[in-house]
Amino acid sequence: MMKKTLGVLLAAMLVFAVAGCDNDDGPAEETGAKIDNAADNAGDAASDAADSMGDATSDAADSVGDAASDAADSTGQAMEDAGDSISDSAEEHSN
Repeated sequence: MMKKTLGVLLAAMLVFAVAGCDNDDGPAEETGAKIDNAADNAGDAASDAADSMGDATSDAADSVGDAASDAADSTGQAMEDAGDSISDSAEEHSN
């Protein structure tokens, strides 16, 4: 009977001890949580910046490709016009 009473008393003390624990975090836990949040935010910002940089690089490459294509088209047209002019001039001088 004494062991049972002692066991119940110890269990009751344990329940009160756990219930009496303060659930608030101490300064070290709060600082750790702030550091974790800052690291998460920095990681998110770095990921966003990398995405933006990738998009800007892709856009720039598209613009350069478009400009090169336009330049090639203009050069081709100019060469064709020059060929036509030479051909016309040759026909005029052969008559």
